[in-house]
Amino acid sequence: MCECPEDPNEQNGNGYELGRPPPPGIMENKGENDVFDDMNLYITPESFIVEPNEGAEVLIIGRLDKVTKVHPAGGQLANLRPTRRICGVLGTIHLLSCDYLLVATHRIFVGVLNGAIIWRLAGYDIIPYIPNAIQRKENETYLRLLRQTLDTKYFYFSYRYDLTHSLQRQRELGPFRGANSTGLFQRADQRFVWNGYVLQQFGCEKMHRFQLPLLLGFVSINQVQINGQTFFWSIVTRRSIQRAGTRLFTRGINDRGHVANFVETEQIVEFNGQLAGFVQTRGSMPFHWHQLPNLRYKPRPRLIPGKDHLGACSLHFSEQLRLYGSQVAVNLVDHKGAEGELEATFGRLIREMGNPKVRYESFDFHHECRKMRWDRLNVLIDRLAHEQDDFGYYHVFDDGKLVSTQTGVFRTNCIDCLDRTNVVQSMLARRSLTAVLQKMGVLHVGQRVEQASQSFEARFKGVWADNADLVSLQYSGTGALKTDFTRTGKRTKAGALQDGKNSLMRYYLNNFADGQRQDGIDLFLGKYLINDNEGRAVPSPLESKRGWRFFAFPSVLIMAVTMFMVTMVYPAEFNTENLLLMLFWGAMIAVSATGIMHYGIEFVQWPRLFPPLSFRDQ
Repeated sequence: MCECPEDPNEQNGNGYELGRPPPPGIMENKGENDVFDDMNLYITPESFIVEPNEGAEVLIIGRLDKVTKVHPAGGQLANLRPTRRICGVLGTIHLLSCDYLLVATHRIFVGVLNGAIIWRLAGYDIIPYIPNAIQRKENETYLRLLRQTLDTKYFYFSYRYDLTHSLQRQRELGPFRGANSTGLFQRADQRFVWNGYVLQQFGCEKMHRFQLPLLLGFVSINQVQINGQTFFWSIVTRRSIQRAGTRLFTRGINDRGHVANFVETEQIVEFNGQLAGFVQTRGSMPFHWHQLPNLRYKPRPRLIPGKDHLGACSLHFSEQLRLYGSQVAVNLVDHKGAEGELEATFGRLIREMGNPKVRYESFDFHHECRKMRWDRLNVLIDRLAHEQDDFGYYHVFDDGKLVSTQTGVFRTNCIDCLDRTNVVQSMLARRSLTAVLQKMGVLHVGQRVEQASQSFEARFKGVWADNADLVSLQYSGTGALKTDFTRTGKRTKAGALQDGKNSLMRYYLNNFADGQRQDGIDLFLGKYLINDNEGRAVPSPLESKRGWRFFAFPSVLIMAVTMFMVTMVYPAEFNTENLLLMLFWGAMIAVSATGIMHYGIEFVQWPRLFPPLSFRDQ
């Protein structure tokens, strides 16, 4: 087995990774279309050979000709010893020096969902096809960007369960297993397959049992007992690859109707063979706007002029209606200031669309819940209750009989679609869970889930707070804000202090670190394709070009602060000359600091693969 320890570097005496296996008694019924799990990787001068421990075929990847083939197991492995064990084949990617093979080497058991084991990626390897004797520094930069993306917490996968599709979509697609079924990667919802681009580079139609799709988001699987009844309650959050990126560099919508930070979250209940699922979505306000970093604590969000806002918004909701049914767009941004301008635009566009299946619900979260009056959120939930009852949820009996389907979703957003959004989504999920458990007979008629079990209520709050933290970490670089309310049901001073810490960290990351994080995402998703002549016949995009202000203002500021402190602390005697020097250096501090803030955009770490002017519309 290729299970993963907490320390991915820990190994046993044979050099194979140690691991933490699933709890005793947990087994999977493997099918003919499932992805191979435990495999041996052989590396020869001519090829990579992947041998499943259970299977009559091997995958051969040519290191020289880059041809990928699946062959019946035979004499290919005679006199060869495996180089290492792997948990999955993740893809292949072309960088400057050569092509690289991406493989999963470590995994951590998450739980069992609908009879299938769910794993979390905890280790990987990037192996060159043919190492180049001349190592170019640009190639090392690309490798570093790639590793940074693969190190994102957390990627999830399963060898036999399609994590990318909700329960309802899986039923609509039909049985996964069967003689005519396709592989897990081919069947997956490509919006949520983060290694889709690198898997497609193999170009081999028969390798579907070797292609392991990765989901980025959050998965929590929990065994719960209420009223003496035991059931499984799970959360699966799926982050979209369409317009993927970091917090301030990826906002709004593109011309294809794809919005930033689009996330689908499904709440699943399994009880005595019955299955129920409730889906919600979140995503940036669906029109062209940006909020580019400029060293200010909160850059002003602005509409992008000259864009077809209505056309892009219509494209977005057309796809959402096709995928999810009716929509209630719940907008939680402020009604005043810069956010107020965006709120008014969103409302106007919904009215101009004139689609009866799309309703707009605006709720000024900060105003309504000011002075820690978070009980005011029940006003919003009451407004949405009728539609939530109408939308329903997916429910199927243990014999496969369909009881109900979900006919619409709540599409919730705030500015980031992180903190305020998660609070409201958790409240809608709790209301749906009460209805599901009453229908299944776990709860008594009229009993609410938050009253039935204190231990489960604490777990429910904790899981949704963890969901907030993971989605926020993947988009903004820090944990979420306002999770003290999600975890405890009330706003606390300690939570406010933690929010302040996270806000400061977001400020630093969004201004000085997210440029390269955005580059790594664009590289891994295939948004940027490397030109082999970079740095030679054509300029390398990795070369940073800074203006004179980038060096001049900080240098003057450092010198002025140093001289001000020296003049203040170490005067031979305090006289008019010292006072004038302090005033001079104080003025220099003010001038240089003002210059840095005025030209703040020049001090931000921008993405280099898509420079600022072209990046806004990617």
